[in-house]
Amino acid sequence: MVSSDTESSFVKASCPYCGVGCGVLARVENNGIVRVRGDKDHPANYGRLCSKGTALAETVYHEDRLLYPEIDTVQVSWEQALRTVAGEFGKTIKKHGPDSVAFYVSGQLLTEDYYVANKLMKGFIGSANIDTNSRLCMSSPVMSHKRAFGEDLVPGCYEDIERARMIVLVGSNTAWCHPVIYQRIVRAKKDNPDLFIVLLDPRRTQTAGIADLHLALDPGTDSVLLNGLLAFLEADNERNVLFTQNFTSGLEDALTMAQKTAVSPKAVAKKCGLEEDDVVAFYHRFSRTERVVSLFSQGVNQSRSGVDNGNALINCHLFTGRIGRPGMGVFSLTGQPNAMGGREVGGLATMLAAHMEIGNAKHGHLVQRFWNSPKIADRQGASAVELFSQIESGKIKAVWIMGTNPVVSMPEANRVKAALKKCPLVVVSDCVRNTDTVDIARVRLPALTWGERNGTLTNSERCISRQHPFLPVPGLARPDWQIITDVARYMGFEEAFPYQKPAEIFREHAALSGFGNNGDRAFDISELAHLSNDEYDEMKPLQWPVTPFSPKGTARLFVDGRYYTPDKKAHFIAIKPRRAATQPDKKFPLILNTGRVRDQWHTMTRTGMSPRLSSHINEPFAQIHPDDMALHNLTADQLAKVSSPLGSIIVRVMTDDAQKRGSLFVPMHWNDHFSSQARVNTLVQPVTDPVSGQPDFKHYVANIVSYSPEWHGFILSRRQLRLTNPQYWVRSRLRGVWHYHIAGDMMSTGWADSARKMLCSKNSDVNWIEYFDCDAKNYRAARMSGDQVESCIFINESAKMPSMDWLVSLFQKEKLSGSERKALLSGQSPSPEVDRGRIVCSCFDIGNKTIKAAILEYNITTTKQIGEILQAGTNCGSCLPELGEILENMAETV
Repeated sequence: MVSSDTESSFVKASCPYCGVGCGVLARVENNGIVRVRGDKDHPANYGRLCSKGTALAETVYHEDRLLYPEIDTVQVSWEQALRTVAGEFGKTIKKHGPDSVAFYVSGQLLTEDYYVANKLMKGFIGSANIDTNSRLCMSSPVMSHKRAFGEDLVPGCYEDIERARMIVLVGSNTAWCHPVIYQRIVRAKKDNPDLFIVLLDPRRTQTAGIADLHLALDPGTDSVLLNGLLAFLEADNERNVLFTQNFTSGLEDALTMAQKTAVSPKAVAKKCGLEEDDVVAFYHRFSRTERVVSLFSQGVNQSRSGVDNGNALINCHLFTGRIGRPGMGVFSLTGQPNAMGGREVGGLATMLAAHMEIGNAKHGHLVQRFWNSPKIADRQGASAVELFSQIESGKIKAVWIMGTNPVVSMPEANRVKAALKKCPLVVVSDCVRNTDTVDIARVRLPALTWGERNGTLTNSERCISRQHPFLPVPGLARPDWQIITDVARYMGFEEAFPYQKPAEIFREHAALSGFGNNGDRAFDISELAHLSNDEYDEMKPLQWPVTPFSPKGTARLFVDGRYYTPDKKAHFIAIKPRRAATQPDKKFPLILNTGRVRDQWHTMTRTGMSPRLSSHINEPFAQIHPDDMALHNLTADQLAKVSSPLGSIIVRVMTDDAQKRGSLFVPMHWNDHFSSQARVNTLVQPVTDPVSGQPDFKHYVANIVSYSPEWHGFILSRRQLRLTNPQYWVRSRLRGVWHYHIAGDMMSTGWADSARKMLCSKNSDVNWIEYFDCDAKNYRAARMSGDQVESCIFINESAKMPSMDWLVSLFQKEKLSGSERKALLSGQSPSPEVDRGRIVCSCFDIGNKTIKAAILEYNITTTKQIGEILQAGTNCGSCLPELGEILENMAETV
């Protein structure tokens, strides 16, 4: 589908990052450059994009693409690769049974890909051993919804944000993790200054800037705080008697437990590490505000008590009847672009397709009859943590991993890596040839990625959107649905997998959603089962259910008070708060919390290729409160070793009083292709929620100690390098070059020899220039290619380094003059250079020093004024919270 303007035609697509599901317009210009902008007609974003979406065009020219099938790193034909996968899976199943094989898939897949994978595993192989990385972020909300509503569904829509009078953000750094939702909240606050915003989060994140009240509760105490809210609502006479009597069940048990475990606001405040006045203020405002929307995300999901946290929040909305009506309800912010689409087709080991249940004989019969399959999985399979544990034990002997990087993203990641290394058959479908997981694969299958794929996704508000291709297919890459279909055919299931186009798969998926439904399941898109290929191509975004009664989609569910539980009522769940599985002690006195940063995504295989996105934060770090920093004898910006009972990593120290005392925050993105020792999930124990199987990434014990290398340095190189000498290295993308932070102990062969080994291949004819100051312990060198600088290295006893902007500019030149060569080795620009400082606005490449200088020069007092003078914050708006922080900090120092 195209959208025309005066210049040319744009193709409609959807952003491949978070679950907001933003519409994107993209096209390839005549010069081959990709242009991307927000789709103003898409209901998820109305033209807005975050920094990651804005930079999508920088990520399509991936130098590390997997272009051809490989077996044992040798290029092979598709026929050989497919026959090998089908044959090896078939032999394993025949010898060891269907549960000896598994698929581990991803919320990055399109719905059509997911559908075919689930059908093959559950209906034709006959096992439920298909799980997804969505288990790591969304399986707890799934179970919260199922326990309360009878089905995995989000009741409301994005429009409710604008119509609310109070918004409660629970465990969500919305400003960084769902920036377009955050911008909707900013706009709603501007249009309605009376909108009251509460943030429940141990950290004072960038989202706190818009909050009227921030409750920095102790980690792991969410259900205590929310139980207290339920008890307060009862005491404040806010029970919606008509609603609770006619449309709910289980209230008295839930209320009794809440009153028992949260006896008073004072007791709650003490348990949660809060001020009593703040707790009462939150409770009172919630009690007296009818239109309340509560948005919750990974901060409460990724917990040993993730399911209970979700139900504790839902209980409060059911108690007041604030659900199913405009401007009110509970809203789970989805982590990935198609996590919901994957769940629709049954892409978790704990469900069948079309929201039907494993273990429910009627549902199993319906799905098997619809697929005409020889068998159907009748018991739950191995969820993510169990799946890799079974690989380790040898129970699972063949695994196919699709579009995800579990060696980085799973808890106890080194154990996952070791398990895969000894697994007899590891198959990986991916678009990138070099990731921590692909490196282990015996069979590598090249898959299409964003800009090349054709299909559908479903976002956080149940909105199904089309993904249209606009780029040519690279090499021999294929869509995932086609790869899976071909393997199914080679396994002997040709008749059941006849697909030639994604539209055929979507029609079957839609038909199954209505098969034997009779209104028993909310997920029903059967009205779309008869779309022609052209109608599928032209399909506009719409929210399910899509039935003959709602052919244009459904914005809100439960408007009629009817739920999908056996008694057709919403269920209160009695929540008994429990402590985290591990508690700090003398050896590991800190709580480790992991999460995301603004401009990176998952394990950086896409965003790590963008100079714009790499300029904001280009090193892994541990955020620590100043008091804890002093207690552990650390200084800001130094390197430190973070350890847990499972291992250690080396990261940069970032001090911030926004971090709660007694805890550390470390981002989850860095991996062995971007750093030497920064895979934080190697430190995280695989503690899971007992109901959902979702791992707890927010509460494990850790320690931090100083790491003081004898030398520091950096490398700029046009090529990616394989570094072995430095104990610490981190790479990031700059304009036309790769940048490496390096540090370590004294190199035994001397800096000059080691520098050559890092920058030069063996026996290469190198034009090498260097400078060595023995007294100052400075070493600088450059490798020249003709008159151009190909790479350079700077080593110093201290971490103080020259301006990076000027050095990078030398790489843009066709020829370096003699004076520029001398300046390169001296580390000093021949002319005064403006140091922009750390990049804050990625869209316009504006650094914090530039911003601070403008604030002083123009007497700026608002972020709007910053935008008017520097443009910062005027495009995607993702940097607005940081701009506000800079203004606030400078005002305090005046």
